[in-house]
Amino acid sequence: MRSTAARPAGRRVSSSRGGAAPTRTERVVERRVERDTERDTERDVERESAADYIPSRPTLQKLRVAAAGCHGCHLWRLGTQTVFGEGPSRARLMIVGEQPGDQEDRAGRPFVGPSGSLLEAALAEAGLDRGDVYVTNVVKHFKWESRGEKSARRIHKTPNSSEIRACRPWLDTEIRLVRPALLLCLGATAAKALVGNDFRITRERGKPVTVPEFPTVMATVHPSAVLRTPRESRAKAERAFVADIERAARWLGENG
Repeated sequence: MRSTAARPAGRRVSSSRGGAAPTRTERVVERRVERDTERDTERDVERESAADYIPSRPTLQKLRVAAAGCHGCHLWRLGTQTVFGEGPSRARLMIVGEQPGDQEDRAGRPFVGPSGSLLEAALAEAGLDRGDVYVTNVVKHFKWESRGEKSARRIHKTPNSSEIRACRPWLDTEIRLVRPALLLCLGATAAKALVGNDFRITRERGKPVTVPEFPTVMATVHPSAVLRTPRESRAKAERAFVADIERAARWLGENG
């Protein structure tokens, strides 16, 4: 197993002129150092994977316990905790999002914030009970950035392809154990992770897609995208989101 010792944060170039502001040359050097540090992190993610943490005879409970200690990529340093999937071990519907948000990261559960409330309401309108659905994310840690030195807000940042690959073994094992009839992806990141980079939600949303080695896949927008819709268009976006959930419910009814 790889060492889990924390790596140093990005190196900072200090001015040799006491408290004086850095010169243009020093700022250029600092930016180069920061870029080098980011590239080093990317290479680390390429070498690391959650696969090192998957139990030899996995169950959902064993996975959840193992994932809590996962250092398979650098995102464990950002997230408060691992946010693993939850739901019935034999759910017919598995919902897959991108990553936990701020509230999910603090609570340690997927889809408990505003997006979760919208999802739960849409499921209810479609005649589905969230308690019968397994919900999870492609990436299990919250990736975020701050805006401004004094800001306490943690702003969502989309995981990159290396981070998704590193975390992917958790999701693959969840799918293998739960064996859902339908995978419903919420958002482009989840859909592309399972279907491929050519997938476009604007073109394929609400349509069943056959993917080798996976159950049938369907995709819609992430509920957070609905919540970001301008107020004058919000009701229309919510209706379209509910309609996609209803399509998933109908598919399950027709393929019982």
